[in-house]
Amino acid sequence: MIKIGITGSISSGKTTASQILSYKRGSLFSADAVVNKLYKKIYFKKLLKRKFNIKQRNLKETLKKIMLQDSKQVKKLEKLIHPLVRKEMKKFSINNQRKKIVFYEIPLLIESNLIKYFDIIIFIKAKKKIRLNRFLDKGGEKKIFNLLNKRQFSDIKKAKFADHIVVNEKTLNTLKKNLSGIINQYV
Repeated sequence: MIKIGITGSISSGKTTASQILSYKRGSLFSADAVVNKLYKKIYFKKLLKRKFNIKQRNLKETLKKIMLQDSKQVKKLEKLIHPLVRKEMKKFSINNQRKKIVFYEIPLLIESNLIKYFDIIIFIKAKKKIRLNRFLDKGGEKKIFNLLNKRQFSDIKKAKFADHIVVNEKTLNTLKKNLSGIINQYV
């Protein structure tokens, strides 16, 4: 089995690239999708409320405020989330071990020292200004973007660990063309 890790900075286009790469080629694990499912689980909500001493109903909004007031709280949140995501990643790998190729979309793949688990790393890259505009277009806030962006390695550092670097600053067709040139080497 070939394990392909797809990573990139916030709003670089990882999800779109992952969907393009995996379409009719192999199963896709999305760390973000796992996190979104976690936030819907009662046990996880209770855990967050207890760990962050939250009484309000709007958990995500309250967490955002906590993170913005004290950026050290992001690390505390990551310590809760990352082991749960890794557990799901292991399950996914076991369930797909007979497949020829599998894809993993993991935003903090390099920062979380997960490189050793993948045969190929594809880094999706875009200028900060473009990424910020994409984040804002999806309803995000500039302060949250800056907070999360600071938690990630620079593009220069990420590029050192990547087998392939895809610049995603133009059209969707350009992205598809660039990705097909890479994936055709492996399928």
